[in-house]
Parts: sequence; C-alpha cells; structure tokens
Amino acid sequence: MVRLITIILLLLSSTVYGEEFHHYNDVTNYDRFFSKQTKRNFGPAFNWHHFKAQAIAESGLKKDAKSYVGAMGLMQIMPATYAEITKRNRHIKGSANTPKWNIAAGIYYNRSIWNLFKVKRPFQDRLDFTFGAYNAGKGNIIKAQKRATRSGLNPNLWASIEQTLPSVTGKHSKETLGYITKIKRIKQILK
Repeated sequence: MVRLITIILLLLSSTVYGEEFHHYNDVTNYDRFFSKQTKRNFGPAFNWHHFKAQAIAESGLKKDAKSYVGAMGLMQIMPATYAEITKRNRHIKGSANTPKWNIAAGIYYNRSIWNLFKVKRPFQDRLDFTFGAYNAGKGNIIKAQKRATRSGLNPNLWASIEQTLPSVTGKHSKETLGYITKIKRIKQILK
C-alpha cells in the first residue's frame, strides 16, 4: 500500500512539475535569438530548445533577472564573463541586459564549454557536462572528473560526475544536479 501511494505521489508530482513549464511553449518572443545563435555556434542540426530550456531554468525567461551573486539576464551571465565573451566574439556588441546579446553570449559560452568536453561520450552526457560546467564552473567539473578516475569510475560519463561532484562542491552540488534535471524536464516539454 505504501509503495502504491509513493508511486501515485511521484506520478502526480512529475505531472505538476512538468505542467508549470507548458506555458513556455507560448512564450516565443526570444525564440528567433535562441535559434539564430544555436545555428551560429552549434550548427543548423542542433536543437535550440536545449538553450531555451536552459534560459527557463536560469531566469524563467525574465530579461531583467538578476541573481544574488550578480548574474544577469535571461542566461544569468556574470558581468566579468560577459566582458570576456565580448572581447573574444566580435558579433556580440550590445549590453548584457539586452536579451539578444545575453542569449548570444550564453550560447557562445556554452559552445566554449562544449568544446572543452569533446572526448567521445554520449550526446546527452556531453550536454550535461556543458550545462553542469555552466552552473558549477568548468574547474569544478574537471575536479569531479579527476575524482571519478581515482574512484574507478568513467570520468566521461555524467553519472560518474553525479557521484563525485558532492565531494568537490559540497552542498552546492545539489543545485547543479537539480539544474541539469530541470533543464531536461523543461526540454521534454518544449516544442
């Protein structure tokens, strides 16, 4: 009986959790930026909905979002990171507060992380590494990979990072692991 109740509660919570994101299919005012920047940085076959899902997880698609640590905009980019990106990418010319440029910078930054984790691994794992590094920092994911290797785990699979990241970032690992899960759930809903 307890098991049946647990299963029912899990089904209900996953439905409710997913339902809160369905309305983002109707929020299309930034879709052209996500599409254009994904094509520019990842190629035409890459599904731009991954990055829209990321922006939903980051800011709820609120262009004026600002975190307690100073990250800003739809993609929640730190000012120093934005300044570094604009130095390296001549196509990004405007303010980080402008959705077009914030999305451009976020996807460009994702591409730099994607390139860092180019060792052969499943597509979803590479995407998880990219989003994990975007959230926790590249250095922390690399440290988690080293700990995975020392533990006899495959350092190129995200499941190994899920096990070792808590020893690197402590309680903050829950935020990163939850972030990855949230992006995947949102992406499943986006059309």
